[in-house]
Amino acid sequence: MAGVVVFVALVAPNGTGNLGPAAFARIPVEALVGVAVLVVLPARPRRVTAALAGVALGGLAVLRLVDWGFHAVLARPFDPVFDWGMFGRAGEFLTASLGGGGALGITAAAGLLAVAVLVCVPLSVLRLTRVAVTRRSTTLRLTGAAGVVWLVCAVLSVELTPGVPVASGSAADLAYDHARQFGASLRDGERFAQEAAVDDFRATPGAQLLTGLRGKDVVVAFVESYGRDAVEDPQFAPDIGAVLAAGGARLRAAGFGSRSAYLTSPTLGGGSWLAHATLLSGLWVDNEQRYRTLLNSDRFTLNRAFRRAGWRTVGVMPGLTRAWPEGRFYGYDRVYGADDLGYRGPRFSWATMPDQFTLAAFERLERARADRAPVMAEIPLLSSHAPWSPLPRLVGWEELGDGSVFASMAGPGAHPDAISSRETSRVRDDYRKALEYSLTTLVSYVEAHGDDDLVLVVLGDHQPSPLVTGEPGSRDVPVSVIARDPRVFERLGGWGWHDGLEPGPDAPVWRMDAFRDRFLTAFGPRGAGGS
Repeated sequence: MAGVVVFVALVAPNGTGNLGPAAFARIPVEALVGVAVLVVLPARPRRVTAALAGVALGGLAVLRLVDWGFHAVLARPFDPVFDWGMFGRAGEFLTASLGGGGALGITAAAGLLAVAVLVCVPLSVLRLTRVAVTRRSTTLRLTGAAGVVWLVCAVLSVELTPGVPVASGSAADLAYDHARQFGASLRDGERFAQEAAVDDFRATPGAQLLTGLRGKDVVVAFVESYGRDAVEDPQFAPDIGAVLAAGGARLRAAGFGSRSAYLTSPTLGGGSWLAHATLLSGLWVDNEQRYRTLLNSDRFTLNRAFRRAGWRTVGVMPGLTRAWPEGRFYGYDRVYGADDLGYRGPRFSWATMPDQFTLAAFERLERARADRAPVMAEIPLLSSHAPWSPLPRLVGWEELGDGSVFASMAGPGAHPDAISSRETSRVRDDYRKALEYSLTTLVSYVEAHGDDDLVLVVLGDHQPSPLVTGEPGSRDVPVSVIARDPRVFERLGGWGWHDGLEPGPDAPVWRMDAFRDRFLTAFGPRGAGGS
């Protein structure tokens, strides 16, 4: 048993792939070197060395488990500098999805597993050391033979499963990769400061900003987990494509046009706030340190540009249930949290309210006001947020009231399941249906409330978790501009975006941090058409 514990700690994968039996058909070089060293050391140094090696290996085993979780959800390894805050956010997600008891149970189980690993691995190393010493000659012969096999497999690059060499050095590689990542992360702050120092629009007078959108209400709507896989992966594309095609036809019938492309998000599977910050600031914000640094700066955000140019700026945040100092940084005149939107219906899993109610509340609270200035709003739409069950249905806009109409859709005593407790096929089906709901709701909102002065920028925040898509092909998310006024699209003539709500496979792809400057340029005095 001690041998199995140490062996698994040395060779277990730290990603979501290659978990079959063949992935463990490996010879760990760390074990060969460790045995050779330990059996020749005197008794006291041997015990100390074995104990320290066991503690280090136990720590690496815990790191493998954490990496596995990050790969499963965010498609990347754990960053020891930036990612500690992610555990708190994960706890919030579990609480919203499973309730306090379920979240506490999972957290406790994870903690106990980590403690068990940190205890059992060092004890196992000590036990194996004692056995190896009592059979020193046999141990050295077996170690020498295994070393020869390891060397042959390394020279011939032998693999029993693709990407997993039999001659393993994965524990050493794991330690090296995270040490290198640690150093790079520590230097990232200096790089970010250099990037943030460059801002061509910081000093631009309000009279020279957004002249091509004067008098328009501009909505930046983030659709949660709306990624490129939704429109290209065969398991989603037929249905999502049909929704986008039908939505485009409905918009044209209502007099609206649309143009679409892709933006590359700084995050995947989660971390929506990083995508929001990247789009609005024009800076690549792909970790928590950059995000915190940005919030403590005076960066000229897209929101601030609208505000300087005379727009009223608002954030409609249905997921906001506590104080949010970020609103002051972004430059909002008003932030509407969940309690400010007047919703009295049931919660739908993580989403505090259906997207339809969020959009209706924005219309009621802002656009329906008399004698108002044009409004610029950022609106995250949450119905397509994991775990995607239960899901509301679209109702007549005049039927919404205070949201009580949704009570029957949540079901009596319905409790959302965590993604990990459901079959993959069901999770994917729930994701697809949730995205269909969000996109259809947006189209319906434009039909019901759109006019010549409404302009929407609709985009995904990130690709969904690999638990849904498998290994995603990219971090790209669709983005669309919707408007009735043809002069809006004249300004976008040089962008090369595709007509309609669905970007084709050869649609332009920009990094998300490029959007702010390109948008401000297109709709500024020197943009196409001028003003």
